[in-house]
Parts: sequence; C-alpha cells; structure tokens
Amino acid sequence: MDLITPEIGLFFWQTIVFLVLLFLMAKFAWKPILNSVRNREQSINDALASAENARKEMQNLRSDNEQLMKEARAERDAILREARELKEKVIADASDEAKVKADKIVADAKRSIELEKQSAMAELKNQVAELSVEIAEKIVRKELSGKNEQHQMIEKMIGDAKLN
Repeated sequence: MDLITPEIGLFFWQTIVFLVLLFLMAKFAWKPILNSVRNREQSINDALASAENARKEMQNLRSDNEQLMKEARAERDAILREARELKEKVIADASDEAKVKADKIVADAKRSIELEKQSAMAELKNQVAELSVEIAEKIVRKELSGKNEQHQMIEKMIGDAKLN
C-alpha cells in the first residue's frame, strides 16, 4: 500500500533528487545537447545555403552555356556565310579566268587564220605573177620571133616612152 500512496517524505526526497538531476542535466548535459542541436541546425542551414548557391551557380552556368551556344551558333553561321561567299568568289574568278583564256585562244586562232590567209594570198599572188610572166614571156617570144616584129615592138616602146 505504501507504493501506491507515497508519503510526504518520499515525495520530498524525490523532488530533491529530481531538482538535483535537473540541475546536473542543466549544468552538464543541456548545453552540449543544445550546442549540438544548434550546430546541427547551423550545418543544415549552411547546407541549404550551399545548395541554394549551387543552384544559382548552376543557373548561371546554364545561362552562360546558353550564351556560349548562341555565340558558337553565330560564329558557325558567320563561318558558313564566309565559306559560301568565298566559294562564289572562287567560282566567279575561275569562270572569268576561263572566259579570258577562251577569248585569248579564239583571238590567237583568228590571228593564226588571218596569217595563214595572208600567206596563202601572197603565195597565190606569186604563183599568178609567175604564171603571168611565163605566159607573157611565151607571147613575147612568139611575137618577136621575126626581125620585122622586133623593130615594130621597139618603135612602139619608144613611142610609148615619154621623154621629159
């Protein structure tokens, strides 16, 4: 029966023991526990701040990466545009050069043909002249075969000659 209904002395001693225990706990255990909880809270806050910083850094890196990608695309487009322009210029230059060479070849051919034509005309004139001389020589020989014809020819030539 004594266990169920405590006496005032037992209650007093239990209260003293509880207060001593509470004092000892407050003196030696609560501060380390509270410090540990505060440290844990601080580390959690630091981790959250670190995570927030990492998230912001990742966002900055992502925006930097997107900016770099835009710049790379712009640079790629510029390089492709320059390559196309260079290709067009090379093609135009090659076309112009081929046209100049073709014109030169045609001009050389025309000049060569003209020279050949002049050479053929000169040769033809020479042959016509030689043939004419031969024909004239034959005619003159035939006409001047007698002395009488020779005298007539000399007189005619003297008559045709104009004396100043």
